Amino acid sequence: MSNGLRRKLTSYGDQGFSLFLRKAFIKAMGYSDDALDRPIVGIANTYSDFNPCHGNVPQLIEATKRGVMLTGAMPMVFPTISIHESFASPTSMYLRNLMAMETEEMIRAQPMDAVVLIGGCDKTLPAQIMAAASSEIPAIFLPTGPMAVGHHKGERLGACTDCRRFWGRFRAGEIDEAEIAEVNNKLASSIGTCTVMGTASTMANLTEVMGLCLPRAGSAPAVESERVRLAEETGRVAARLAMDEAAPTVRDILTPQAIRNGLVALQAMGGSTNAVVHLAAITGRLGLRLDMAELDRLGRSIPLLVDLQPSGQHYMEQFHEAGGVPALLKAVRHEIDGSAPTVYGRTIGEIIDDVVDEPGQTIIRTVEKPLKPIGTIAVLYGNLAPRGAVIKQSAASKDLLQHIGRAVVFDSVEDMTLRIDSDDLDVNADDVLVLRNAGPKGAPGMPEAGYLPIPRKLARQGVKDMVRISDARMSGTAFGTIILHISPEAADGGPLAIVRTGDRIRLDVEGRRIDLDIDEVEFDHRMLDVVNRPSPAPARGYAKLYQERVLQADEGADFDFLQSEELDAR
Repeated sequence: MSNGLRRKLTSYGDQGFSLFLRKAFIKAMGYSDDALDRPIVGIANTYSDFNPCHGNVPQLIEATKRGVMLTGAMPMVFPTISIHESFASPTSMYLRNLMAMETEEMIRAQPMDAVVLIGGCDKTLPAQIMAAASSEIPAIFLPTGPMAVGHHKGERLGACTDCRRFWGRFRAGEIDEAEIAEVNNKLASSIGTCTVMGTASTMANLTEVMGLCLPRAGSAPAVESERVRLAEETGRVAARLAMDEAAPTVRDILTPQAIRNGLVALQAMGGSTNAVVHLAAITGRLGLRLDMAELDRLGRSIPLLVDLQPSGQHYMEQFHEAGGVPALLKAVRHEIDGSAPTVYGRTIGEIIDDVVDEPGQTIIRTVEKPLKPIGTIAVLYGNLAPRGAVIKQSAASKDLLQHIGRAVVFDSVEDMTLRIDSDDLDVNADDVLVLRNAGPKGAPGMPEAGYLPIPRKLARQGVKDMVRISDARMSGTAFGTIILHISPEAADGGPLAIVRTGDRIRLDVEGRRIDLDIDEVEFDHRMLDVVNRPSPAPARGYAKLYQERVLQADEGADFDFLQSEELDAR
């Protein structure tokens, strides 16, 4: 197989001329023939002024290039889309598939023998893993790392669980405009990803668990020198991959055993519910279906071990100091397949064997003395969720995990926005807030609107949590008794479409059920009137493609034509 600059030659009908022309143009950059004759490592540049999570990417690129060159290969940096959660409209999830497509095509089109994919913010690492899983060259990942904590009136602050906590206090009238402005200046005290166990940290840690990045690369802080040294070593590994014709691809690394290891860690770490959608999309690229029954089984048998917000109290900095992912894997070793491979050549079992316990740390607990006796995520079914829904039970209110309440229905995100804070809203603390038409097709883009705010008049009465259900997603930094990803969504003919304000909804997390409490005849009668009502398909562009080809949440909300043709129910 051709490699280096000879790989993926542009088609002019004359291969010799194609190489001649390529070398002529690249020499305009000052490259020598010696440099151009070496294996090439592509380095994806996801830096953007709109993406503070990736603010350290230029420094990481330089360190990665150094590692590549020290090992004898040639680094070539290329730009890709960069997605930041709070700067993407209508939602970052809407753009995840676009980033995956663009990254895959750039890897496929340009001459590189291996690729380093640098990503951090919520949807970037999933998009990059999806892209690499569909590509034929080896890839290694480099998370950007979590930000530092801030401080306010003697307490630590971390984006973005504390964002929501303080905003809730502001909405309830507990703090004033001056204090919320002061908090706003302190929540994100440095570049890097959210420093709680939100989606960014969850996906970075799972990238490490599944063997796609170096040990401790999932948790090393963005602003510390260790992150830069990890970048250099990532470049070294990438160069070795580029020189080895038998080097494994992401498809080779992501075995069913590696995916299951990821599910084990997800349950133990208090990870984001968004990880379920992303893992479903990734496994779909591999010709597999995410095993939701196994995810739920693990949620019953593996307790919550990591004391990080939003399920606990601390931050990624403390998780890293406690030993990070390797220490967590040691704590759940009885459920881990140690034979799972890694991109850097060792097995996960060998990494666990190297773990040195951190004396006195209490951030990563043992199975015998967990933070909470339940796992992070439960998978629910029932007449409202025939294809499933999820709840982050570790961040929910214990007294609401079994609950019957009256439905208060919002037909869209816009409807909720207009009515949620009205003093005329007919709602009480025992009700169940229902948001529909907020899924992949209905919103569109499946926004993180599932964290329905507590109605203002209840917040002012001191209400902190209510049962909330939707076909939307929720930020991994959020908390509360919230049922998400109801599949199929209301806009795709799902039963959520038939719920009426005043109906009774029954939640039984222990029984893994979410049901509309009406008789079967009435249920079937209402379903006869359900009409799919996705948002109108735009006339052109990516919006049209998205609306016509996006799958449901249980299938990863990927595009149907990007899933592997070898899709299997394993």
